[in-house]
Amino acid sequence: MSKYVLDHLDYLEAESIHILREVFSVFSKPALLFSGGKDSLVIVFLSKKAFAPAPIPYPLLHIDTGHNFPETLSFRDQLIRDLKLDLKIRYVQDSIDQGRVQEEKGKFASRNSLQTVTLLDAIEELGLDACIGGARRDEEKARAKERIFSVRDEFGQWDPKMQKPELWDLYNGNIHQGANVRVFPLSNWTELDIWNYIQREDIPIPSLYFTHSRQTIIRQNQVFPYSSFITLQRDENPEERLVRFRTVGDMSCTAAMEAKAYTVSEIIDDIIESRTTERGARLDDKRSETSMEDRKRGGYF
Repeated sequence: MSKYVLDHLDYLEAESIHILREVFSVFSKPALLFSGGKDSLVIVFLSKKAFAPAPIPYPLLHIDTGHNFPETLSFRDQLIRDLKLDLKIRYVQDSIDQGRVQEEKGKFASRNSLQTVTLLDAIEELGLDACIGGARRDEEKARAKERIFSVRDEFGQWDPKMQKPELWDLYNGNIHQGANVRVFPLSNWTELDIWNYIQREDIPIPSLYFTHSRQTIIRQNQVFPYSSFITLQRDENPEERLVRFRTVGDMSCTAAMEAKAYTVSEIIDDIIESRTTERGARLDDKRSETSMEDRKRGGYF
């Protein structure tokens, strides 16, 4: 009789499922922050496994910048219908209309940082004490400082010096009144792990991740999708290119890459050969050396 041997992905899956079950047992009002991207999709399917045959016991929360890729929104809506999920959407445009944030101007204007206020308002409105997200430690140096249970104070701010120790697989969910926790069940996964898991579990993903033809411009030596959300400069001329995306974010700050990858297997090969990180395609991360950490201290996810 053969004995089943756990592989690397099995261990990662088991750890993530343990974390998700821990969240549900410890917190009273958790939610899954959902972007429609590969990482949050993996968490959705891990959540299905964690609580089957019962439905996923927490809602999905999407902070819509208004500058999302149309393909992502269509995919999101279809997924919600197919899996019968509880989706809550809050809009950055509402925060702008209410005077809570001010629209950026200029060549590199983006709504990516504006969504922090919308998120914090949604956490307060919905009374959330835990927000589950798809951040991974391999993404960026500020992400590497995160605990799996990352405590935020009553103002939504993150202080790396005030985080609780996590020994073995023990997670401390005790928080002060008004505080909340950002939970990262994929902390120990890598980008390559994510794609290998997507392939193994046959998880559907938005078409943006595969090579497709798109109107683009060259900006800061990177290929950016052309849309009505960006201000063209005199020397910028939209051209049709074959591109794909490694991350799915705000259209105004997410670069594409010229590559031919029409299947998940080809995406995996592409990542193995790549010498740049996926966050290297995010213009908002390049505003300063501490751009991500500054945003996180202000309440960014």
